[in-house]
Amino acid sequence: MYLGVIPARGGSKGIPRKNITNIAGHPLIAWTIKDALDSKLLDKFVVSSEDCEILETAKSYGAEVLRRPASLAEDATLSRDVIAHAIRELGHENVVLLQCTSPIRRATLIDRVIRAYEGGDFDSMSTGFEHLNYPPFGTEHRRQDLSTVFVNDGSVIVSKSEVVLGGSLFGKKLGTFVTTREENVDIDSEFDLFIADKILSDGLAKGWISPPVKVG
Repeated sequence: MYLGVIPARGGSKGIPRKNITNIAGHPLIAWTIKDALDSKLLDKFVVSSEDCEILETAKSYGAEVLRRPASLAEDATLSRDVIAHAIRELGHENVVLLQCTSPIRRATLIDRVIRAYEGGDFDSMSTGFEHLNYPPFGTEHRRQDLSTVFVNDGSVIVSKSEVVLGGSLFGKKLGTFVTTREENVDIDSEFDLFIADKILSDGLAKGWISPPVKVG
């Protein structure tokens, strides 16, 4: 059983009202709602927020919503705590974190990550990319000799609910799922928003991304 959770608080320092900012013709959160609706393996998903406008926007794009307390919508609040709140309210054996600040997911990505998670003995499975591990500045090196480190991009993270309730989003047995570079865009700044808008608009034009659909 898989519970999807889309955290979307009202406050944002870098981009005010970021989660409902228009991007490629729709509120940012609508793109992740669309991906969750397209999943065949999520048994249920909710948008978790303390903000009335975000909750209403989410419902207008077909999402169920879960109001969380304001104490879980502060700058220092961890995603793990938001996820744990959803698990306590709604149950489910496994939880899938879907960050709406990572709006670019190719078709079936959520289900492919869940299948990979089911295929091994993991506490969690995270999407991300391999980044070159550069030596300290001033050290001569050849690019082909560099090792890589996996960077979690936050787009899709599948975790055992018992691990999250035990105080960790990832646990000890970590699975990694490398995605395409455009899917790694994480919106923290106006520049990130610009890049994501261009990629989504291009994906719509070329047909490898489908648009969100407003239902109410």
